[in-house]
Amino acid sequence: MDATNTEIEITDAERLDRLRLIRSENVGPRTFRSLLAHCSSAQEALQRLPGLARRGGAGRLRICGEDEARAELLACARHGISLLVPGEAGYPARLGTIDDAPPLLAVRGAADTLMQPMIGIVGSRNASAAGLKFAQALAHDLGEAGFIVISGLARGIDRAAHRASIASGTVAVLAGGHDCIYPSEHESLLAAIIEAGGAAISEMPLGHEPRARDFPRRNRLISGASLGVVIVEAAQRSGSLITARMAAEQGREVFAVPGSPLDPRAAGTNGLIKQGATLVTEANDIIQAVAPIMERPPPLQLREDDSDDLADEPESVERMRIVGLLGPTPVSIDDLIRMAELSPAVVRTVLLELELAGKLERHGGGLVSLI
Repeated sequence: MDATNTEIEITDAERLDRLRLIRSENVGPRTFRSLLAHCSSAQEALQRLPGLARRGGAGRLRICGEDEARAELLACARHGISLLVPGEAGYPARLGTIDDAPPLLAVRGAADTLMQPMIGIVGSRNASAAGLKFAQALAHDLGEAGFIVISGLARGIDRAAHRASIASGTVAVLAGGHDCIYPSEHESLLAAIIEAGGAAISEMPLGHEPRARDFPRRNRLISGASLGVVIVEAAQRSGSLITARMAAEQGREVFAVPGSPLDPRAAGTNGLIKQGATLVTEANDIIQAVAPIMERPPPLQLREDDSDDLADEPESVERMRIVGLLGPTPVSIDDLIRMAELSPAVVRTVLLELELAGKLERHGGGLVSLI
């Protein structure tokens, strides 16, 4: 078992409030984390949402109601889905350490599988026969060595990796809700994964049909939950390369399988190797690389300084000073605090106001920009 897990317990009321918060307008994982860092509970954060959004220039902010949240919880229960918070049993321990971890993760299947050390395997949807064969062998051997294979249930390499590791345990990460499987022809594969003791996870609500922008969001869950990610085949501008980039940003190991320079499906993986990714020709290359990582705890989640409460209501001149320093180019919050010559509480409050008004975007590493 992955020793990084420390189980927590929350009340049903707190789970309901957290669900209402993350389903409210303009509240994403990073906004959620920021609100919770500066409020005593999700309930307090919900109470403060309207005022914060109004000061940021928003009109009426849609806040998820209790009835709507209760209905989602009941629907999840009917589908055998648990909505888990970071730190709860069944929420992948390493996933909870990334700075945009899902505040509530929809989990279906065997929770124990999600607590085991995982290796991500992703690659081309239009994979070669050689790539499919290697992905299958790699997934099988990693499963035999005690690892859970995690992938995105896509065509090609993902499908091959899942099928080869059903017996040892595999996790499918969904881009849409649990009732909106994409591609639809993989519904039977997902059923086989669940029946064999594997699991499926998603941060999306039931009924959410996956869109193009949802797949990169899904990819960060694959890399975030893993010790490392293996790219088997990937062309230039491939979605698998996005997964590799996210893995590197999250401090995960990046592995790449070399291929012929004449095959465009190997251009991305060969490029990753040139950039420093670990070359993989067998499962033992991965096992040896992650062995030292498994012996130490994961890095702490990047968090804002929760010793600074939110300001009651920043002065208009302070708000204008902060907005004037912002632009489309991401800038660090620490730099904003220094250049604005204002207290951290004031700066963080104005950023929250802007974000809830739909005017600010948060990036990794504590960076923000105007939309």
